[in-house]
Amino acid sequence: MKLGVNIDHIATLRNARGQDNPNLIRALKVCQEAKIDTLTVHLREDRRHIKDKDLFELKKYSKIPINLEMALTEEMIKIASKINPKFICIVPEKRNEITTEGGLNLNKISQAKLKKLLKISGKKNIQLSAFINPTKKMINLAKNLGFDTVELHTGNLDKKIIRKSTINQINEMIEYAHSKKLIVNVGHGLNFKNIKFIKKRKYVDTVHVGHFIISEAIFISLTKTINIFRNLIKK
Repeated sequence: MKLGVNIDHIATLRNARGQDNPNLIRALKVCQEAKIDTLTVHLREDRRHIKDKDLFELKKYSKIPINLEMALTEEMIKIASKINPKFICIVPEKRNEITTEGGLNLNKISQAKLKKLLKISGKKNIQLSAFINPTKKMINLAKNLGFDTVELHTGNLDKKIIRKSTINQINEMIEYAHSKKLIVNVGHGLNFKNIKFIKKRKYVDTVHVGHFIISEAIFISLTKTINIFRNLIKK
């Protein structure tokens, strides 16, 4: 598995003071030195962490492929077409949510907007994925709608009590998505302890981790946190 690091919450800390500390470009340099595989940023409609300026600056200076998480809106499609990230992941958004609460309901997305984004992605060689719950229904829909990649929501592993059925479902759906010739990523709520529950690693392309890595970095540094996580996903 490759490692993608989401740096949204570095921007959250910076925005608390409205200044430029901690600096995102400095964080980018640390991530590059730690040799992560993908840099993830989520440009939300309410701009609660990453701002438009951040996205353009990161694109300018990053030597790491950028994974842009975004809602399927006309505004975000226009921004994505200007940025030309290596990856785009369509995610659900609610204004009152603290964080992403689950996968995207592909039954409710705009077919017209998706077709437009698929056309742009195909023309610019952008890998387009859908952030979905680990179910056959959503995986089949993603495949039928033209996505080449899915990111399976692993938030249910971030619980005090983790059911064996939850672990089994995630791993079975990783294998199922792979059998459908989809590139499979996983993400949300993963940490040093629960990453061990991802058993079907040979079918996973990239694991995306954000909040935990930035939080743990407060105590042991960003570089060390990334290195520990990389070692854990190789086991």
